[in-house]
Amino acid sequence: MMRPNGPNTSVRPPAVADFFYPGDPVRLRDMVDRLLAQAPLTDAPRDAKSYIVPHAGYIYSGIVAAAAYGLMQRSGLKPRRVVVIGPSHRVYLRGIALPEAGAFRTPLGDIPVDTEARRTLLERGDVIVSDVPHAQEHSLEVQLPFLQRLFDEFELVPLVVGAADAGHVASVLATVADDESTLLLASSDLSHYLTYEQARRVDADTHARILAFADDLRGEQACGAVALNGLLRLAKQRQAAISCLSLLNSGDTAGDRSRVVGYAAYAIYDDRPRRPQ
Repeated sequence: MMRPNGPNTSVRPPAVADFFYPGDPVRLRDMVDRLLAQAPLTDAPRDAKSYIVPHAGYIYSGIVAAAAYGLMQRSGLKPRRVVVIGPSHRVYLRGIALPEAGAFRTPLGDIPVDTEARRTLLERGDVIVSDVPHAQEHSLEVQLPFLQRLFDEFELVPLVVGAADAGHVASVLATVADDESTLLLASSDLSHYLTYEQARRVDADTHARILAFADDLRGEQACGAVALNGLLRLAKQRQAAISCLSLLNSGDTAGDRSRVVGYAAYAIYDDRPRRPQ
């Protein structure tokens, strides 16, 4: 079990265990491992350091998330720092918030918050510190058990974003995700509560816009649109390439097609020609 570091040793407890994923550590470990084993194989490059991942309950979006985490597993990636940014679902927020807590807990153990990254971000003057938007937020929490099953030791940079423009989000992400030892995840679902066929049409358009690095997505296209817009702006600035790993909705994964939620996973990687060594 990883321990919190730095002066603040308070721990943000799990908010959606037994709701979005199993609260029992054995059942949770087995479910994550089963999803990873079932993850579809893709021919996407394995050197991706940025990903887009969904954040619903595991029975709905887990297999889509596993497409991204399975690629990370096969890549042999061993990040020292993992930056996860997702939307604030329950609390109105202007800008981007770090937690006061020194660690995040799941049934699989505690993950320390990266104090160096916290200090660097706070020096910018445009990132706030508050546990309030983090307390009940699931968009970050559901990523953590996957990360814990993949990586033995890493520190977390948990960022919840509310009202913010793509340039601000991209700049904040660049501050803490600009080296080879950092993994960057943007957490977002796609359309919400449309019929199956409506969702397929809307999500197909959003998918095309993501592949084109559009950074003006709206909330009805992706609930994590603000986080996505920032990541896509940063990826475009870095001349990155993107691969879709999975694109489904809850009608594909959980059966009911009358009101569905869309999910997708993408890998973003450096596609610039490498200089000869």
